Parts: sequence; structure tokens; C-alpha cells
Amino acid sequence: VLFRSFNTAVRNYRVGVVGASGGIGQPLSLLLKLDQRVTDLSLYDVAPVTPGVAADIGHVCTPAKTAGYVGQDQMHAALKDCDVVVIPAGVPRKPGMTRDDLFTMNASIVQGIAEACVTACPKAMFLIISNPVNSTVPIFAETLKKHGVYDKKRLFGVTSLDVVRANTFIAENQGMDVNTMAVPVIGGHAGTTILPLLSQVPGASFSDEDTKALTHRIQFGGDEVVAAKAGGGSATLSMAYAGQFFASRLMAAMSGEKDVVECAFVENDLTSAPFFATKVKLGPNGAEEVLPYGPLSAFEQEGLDSLVPDLIVQAKKGIEFANK
Repeated sequence: VLFRSFNTAVRNYRVGVVGASGGIGQPLSLLLKLDQRVTDLSLYDVAPVTPGVAADIGHVCTPAKTAGYVGQDQMHAALKDCDVVVIPAGVPRKPGMTRDDLFTMNASIVQGIAEACVTACPKAMFLIISNPVNSTVPIFAETLKKHGVYDKKRLFGVTSLDVVRANTFIAENQGMDVNTMAVPVIGGHAGTTILPLLSQVPGASFSDEDTKALTHRIQFGGDEVVAAKAGGGSATLSMAYAGQFFASRLMAAMSGEKDVVECAFVENDLTSAPFFATKVKLGPNGAEEVLPYGPLSAFEQEGLDSLVPDLIVQAKKGIEFANK
């Protein structure tokens, strides 16, 4: 049983969730409460219900201690000495909105969180979920740079939901066991900047029509959820799962587990874009090694060629905002 399977030798991380009372934050916090490596779970939001969310999750019978913080004056205390900070804070997507539409609303929020992290937990691992990731990660990086505490190995844009969707959709299409799927997804985390590498799925065979249809569905899976919820929200539960999954894998690597490789949006020089999602080997210091994305099909190469200029523009937008 998940919440009874604890190894006290590895339960040693203080984890902060910024935006803990939102649609992603609440299920994400619950899942983190179940993680055997979490000793202290610090939940922060501007919403007044946050202490109640912490109390509710705190009743779950796992060893992690849970505390809730609310309001700007408590942000520093919430983040103080965190080893990992997961950030789903911000305004969620609504029908008709793209991730880029969220920029104006979420850019200031992310910058403010980064400013708080500078003094509260400058050595933490920062996991950015707040959209648009292609711009918010550069904002976070530039803010840390201003204060001399930026370490590119410790900043991640969480693109795990793209991998989760790719694994699910491709397993269904191919009649494969989803538990064995590990589809590489490179590029960014918005629409056509998301590029699943179907050509690298062992044992799979796709028609040209399937390749195009699956790629589009993975790229715009968020729109599918927004439409299905009929204006009632965006992809919150699957994002919470994906966020906890990446955080858990990172903590495993921080604890010394070997050969932990996950896709993430990180600073690298694989392309001319300053930030690019690819497979990353994780370790005690974060992104220990950025791995090459490997051979591409003609369809994938065309997608890569078209997405890189978009990533450059979106990163520049974030950088310019941070440096105003």
C-alpha cells in the first residue's frame, strides 16, 4: 500500500509548493504528502484557504509534516530552507486561451516567487509548472542571475505532462503496455513547440496519418481537456500527477539513485534556443548531464526546425520582462 511503504533512510527533503491551493496545487500537494522522501511539506498560496488545505492534507497518515502559509508576508517562511520548490502558481488557462495569453498575468507572479527564493532557499531545486513555461523559466533564471544565485543545473521547466500524454496516447494506439512507455518529448511546452519523438519508440510502427494525428494530440492535449471541462477548468489532475512524478524522480536522483533520466526544459546549447526540453540525466546536483535528442525522422526534423525560432522569441520575451 502506497502510504505504508516508507524507507526512513531516504525521507529527508523539505519541499515547498507555491500555488498549493489551486487546481494543480491541491492534488500535487496530496501526492507529495505520499512521497517517501518528503520530510516536510510547506504549502504556500495567496488564497486564505491554504492553512485549511495544509490541515486537510496533514491528516493523511504519512510521516511528512505539513504546514500552510498564506499571503506575501509569509512567503519567505514558507520557502525557508526548502530543498525542492515546485511552482504551479498562476492563472490557469481558460477556453480560447493559449499559454502565451497567460504571459501578462503570470510573469509578475513568477518573478515575485523567484525574488523570494533568492533569500529563502537559493540552493533549492526549482521546478516551474506556471505557464507559459517557455517564458516563465527564462524569467526565473534572469531573476536569480540578478542576485548572483543562478545555477542552471537547479532550474527545470516541468514538461512531464507532455511525456505522460505521449505515453498514454501511443500505448493506446499501438496496443502496448503503458507502464513500459518512455516516449522522448523535446522542444518546449506549448502547442507546436512540443515535439514527441515517435520514431524513437521501440517496437512501434506508425502510418504517416497516425504520426501527424498523435503528434497534434500530444501538442494540444491541454485544449482537449479545456474543451471537455466545458469552461470549468484546464488540465489540473494530470498536471499534478506529472509534477509529482518529476519531483519524485529528481529526489530519487538527489538521494543517489543512478541512471535517472527524464525530459525537462533546461538551459542548454543543443539548439540556438537558450532553453530546450530534452532528456536530462538527474543527480545530486540536479541536471548533471543534458543528453542529445538523437536521430530524427524527416517529419520530426521539420518540426524541430520550425519550433526553435518560436522558443527563441518566447525566451526573449521572458528575459526582457525580467530585465525591465
